[in-house]
Amino acid sequence: MSDAAGRMAECCRRLADLGLIAGAAGNISVRLAEDRVLVTPSGLIKADLGSEDMVEVDLTGEVIRGQHPPSGELGLHLQILRSRGDVTAVIHAHPPVATGMSVAGQEFDWDVLPEMVFLVGRVPVVPYGAPGTRELAELIDPFIEGHDTLILANHGAVSMGASLDEAQIRMETLEHSAKIVFTARLLGRVSHLSRDEVRRLEGLRPNRDRSRGLLDGPAPGHYKPPKES
Repeated sequence: MSDAAGRMAECCRRLADLGLIAGAAGNISVRLAEDRVLVTPSGLIKADLGSEDMVEVDLTGEVIRGQHPPSGELGLHLQILRSRGDVTAVIHAHPPVATGMSVAGQEFDWDVLPEMVFLVGRVPVVPYGAPGTRELAELIDPFIEGHDTLILANHGAVSMGASLDEAQIRMETLEHSAKIVFTARLLGRVSHLSRDEVRRLEGLRPNRDRSRGLLDGPAPGHYKPPKES
């Protein structure tokens, strides 16, 4: 537990340093065993967390040990961990540019950079749900299978991985790519990779990531942010 808790605290500091979380916002979970999860606490500044601050819960959300209440977004984390046996870690952050695109009613151009296709894949936008509610946990459910990163409309983003490193890489890559896409839009043109190149990059991804082809079209219930008339 201490190794995982220490790595989570380190990840929180990294996310804060990169501006992907601020203050008490954002949360991380790591699967310790089949039915045990370590999660960041609620209400504390994430950049200041130590390993002793992490909270251990079971898959129903019952606290096993910890001196603080678990994250208010625990339901979102458990929804993913119960649905995806291949996922060990989940990060919820507020990357400014990627989130800003959803606030502006813009979809994310995921197929413009090889790093995005290979490391992250298609990034759907989940309809808005109030943070920390059962509604939000239910809204993400149709998007969990076949996607490793989600944008939460008017809220933030979620990344998942077989390790905390993998989830962190995906969150950092999402925001880095969003900055590049935003710059391309300012310059007046976004050039997409060819379908053949996307398929080639998809074929290089680990098998667990290929349960859905990236060019197969939107997942069921795929949400398009509303555009102003």
